[in-house]
Amino acid sequence: MSRLQADHLYKVFGRRPDQAVRKLESGTDRDELRADGTTAAVIDASFTVEPGQIFVVMGLSGSGKSTLLRMLNGLLDPTAGRVLFDGQDLTALSPRELRHVRSSKISMVFQHFALFPHRSVLENAAYGLEVQGVPRAQREKRAAEALELTGLAGWEKSWPDELSGGMQQRVGLARALATDADLLLMDESFSALDPLIRRDMQDQLLELQKRLKKTIVFITHDLNEAMRLGDRIAVMRDGKIVQLGTAEDILVTPANDYVASFTQDVDRSRVLTAGAVMAEPHTVLGTEADDGTELRTPADILRSAPATVSESTPIIELFTPCSRSGVAVAVTDADGELVGVVPRSRLLAVLGEPMSPIEVPPAAATTVKKVAADV
Repeated sequence: MSRLQADHLYKVFGRRPDQAVRKLESGTDRDELRADGTTAAVIDASFTVEPGQIFVVMGLSGSGKSTLLRMLNGLLDPTAGRVLFDGQDLTALSPRELRHVRSSKISMVFQHFALFPHRSVLENAAYGLEVQGVPRAQREKRAAEALELTGLAGWEKSWPDELSGGMQQRVGLARALATDADLLLMDESFSALDPLIRRDMQDQLLELQKRLKKTIVFITHDLNEAMRLGDRIAVMRDGKIVQLGTAEDILVTPANDYVASFTQDVDRSRVLTAGAVMAEPHTVLGTEADDGTELRTPADILRSAPATVSESTPIIELFTPCSRSGVAVAVTDADGELVGVVPRSRLLAVLGEPMSPIEVPPAAATTVKKVAADV
């Protein structure tokens, strides 16, 4: 079961919102509704988030991403559609039931820290537990553990104004972690930070995720941040999700010119992986080539490859071995079995301009002749 599911969500502000939804469903453009003083903030948004996944919603200001986030935890009621959390329809809960879910199962990390200046770091981190009615000794123990996880051990008695911006954001993250919520909602949580501190916080989140395996919905307007953090990414424009996929999907096959415009400045060599660009191993296997020469077996390829990498290896790490030899780099799975090869020609090709889905050849379509020549 998916941890979180958005099922055809709409959010319309203004007069006769239900009527506006019906118009949108029938094909009426969002701009046409504005003439009547109606704003369609989110239009027919559907997606699922699996347990332990970081799901990033990316879009410019006004795209609807923050409105979407607020529907996920019931701060805003959808005009139409449902939000399912562990199979439970949040939109059907009473206000009391929804408050219980928000206080115990869903935590939110805000953009501007939202710390209480008159409370210590420890008291701020324990605030969510205080709302739940957890006894003081227990909540302070859990808050101290969360602060240690976020690198703030020793700062428990400090005041928020004694901390840097990055440290204050870590307190906000610790407060969310202390509740041991199943779902973290992060709304532009790092965007107010300086670039270097922002990257440190991204590193911190990724390191925590390796240990805690939380389910996270992360909102950002920065595609580089989205691609660094997201297991899957939803790109929004004018209230709609215009593309949904992995960072590699969005880089290699942008759905339209709008998405492609975001990807043009992304360092593809650090986002794309060996698994995304490799050719299928069956393209170079067999007993005999067309000219009668013997082709290599998987063992032959592994022995002769200048390097062996995992499927998750960024392609930037493949340049050196590919440049030193005409032999393709071998790609293996967790068991050390050959799953693909990355010829030099393919490595260079994927660094070019993004292509349409029709133009991008699947790995299995790579010709025997081309790959065999490189191997």
